[in-house]
Amino acid sequence: MWTRHALVLLGVIWSGCAAAQDFRIDDVSSARSVTVAQLKPGTIEFSDKTGTGAVDSETALVAFDDWAEKHPNEKKFLALFPAYTEPTVGRIANGSTEQVTEKLYMYVAQARFILDRTPGAIDLRRYATLPFLEKIDPAIKHQAISAADVTSFKDEAGTGNDNPDRKWCTGRATPICIQSTYKLEGKIPLGIMLVNKLRDSAKKVADHIDFQSELSALAPADLDQAGLQELTALDTPVGGALEQDIFYVNQIMKFGKLFAVFQSDPNDAGKTVVTAFMSLAIKARVLDEKRTFENVPVLRNLVPAQVLMGQSSFNSGDSISAGLPKYARNEIKTIAGILEKK
Repeated sequence: MWTRHALVLLGVIWSGCAAAQDFRIDDVSSARSVTVAQLKPGTIEFSDKTGTGAVDSETALVAFDDWAEKHPNEKKFLALFPAYTEPTVGRIANGSTEQVTEKLYMYVAQARFILDRTPGAIDLRRYATLPFLEKIDPAIKHQAISAADVTSFKDEAGTGNDNPDRKWCTGRATPICIQSTYKLEGKIPLGIMLVNKLRDSAKKVADHIDFQSELSALAPADLDQAGLQELTALDTPVGGALEQDIFYVNQIMKFGKLFAVFQSDPNDAGKTVVTAFMSLAIKARVLDEKRTFENVPVLRNLVPAQVLMGQSSFNSGDSISAGLPKYARNEIKTIAGILEKK
């Protein structure tokens, strides 16, 4: 009797482990161009222009204006809000303040995978929570804030990020508002300390990234069905979406977005196709510091574009310090694993 019960228990444990097995990443040229018939259980089709061989740092980044012109539907859904434009900010030059356009470069990743249940069986409200964010990346520390705690957007980092359609963290059925901090890892803080010693500017580079964001679960009625079907290149009904909008960042980035769209599998009514996107707007002036770093021997491996793209000896870990390509892959892989657990 004991042996039979033990075998049953082992079978339950084994089946649970098998269901929760890690997803693997399959780098492709365009994740949303992969047909549903080509998708395999436990596999994430992923693309961000950095997946094949050694790629020059800047090739995975596209100027915001070029992105908006060539991919208007992407820009509609993956910019901070549909009408977003590069903001005009005040810069001190020759002792006086002048108004200039904050130029941006976009890093855009896309992924596609399947879940073994229908969109209707996935309650996205379960994932618009602080515990969900904490599981995705334990290196980033979060705390819940209220809409009243959202920045006023009056400083340079916030200029242009005030949503014209609604106040952040309001106007949706299930949003949560979050204040997050990420302490840069490995040798990067040491490199930043050296940079700050060499700089004449009173404004120092921080060894951490602080940001505010909104996480919400969107129901079918909240969504532009036709627009999202164009975005995902899949014409089945959209059952919902998870959206995290990073609307304030203290340095490096101007904004960020994680957007996951859940649709019916056209070939199997019992499955869901998830098409996920990560878009990050990098400040062009961060990339323009290339020459400054290259001219200092000890900092040659801290060239911002190389660090951001994970091509520097300063990169480490699995979070942002690993570089955007590895960070994006790890984020989406973890999210897929959490969603797969019923």
